[in-house]
Amino acid sequence: MELHIIYTENAMLISRKKYSSWQEIQNEFVDYKASLGPWSEDEVTEYLLDDYPELFPSVHTQISKLINEDCDYLPLVEYKNVD
Repeated sequence: MELHIIYTENAMLISRKKYSSWQEIQNEFVDYKASLGPWSEDEVTEYLLDDYPELFPSVHTQISKLINEDCDYLPLVEYKNVD
């Protein structure tokens, strides 16, 4: 399964929807900023673990939820520790 990471003004999403181009993604999300992919599940996992280590629930949990639920995309939940 190939996945996309989609950045909007208000969220970061993971999507399993098949897109032919980033322009197609841009047309779907009014507040689109950027996107990455299509990447394999392993590539998305590695990227998110490296760049967003504080994601909670875990990257694996969130990707598994996307794959196992009947939806095209899910917003990534990010926990930030405020000191």
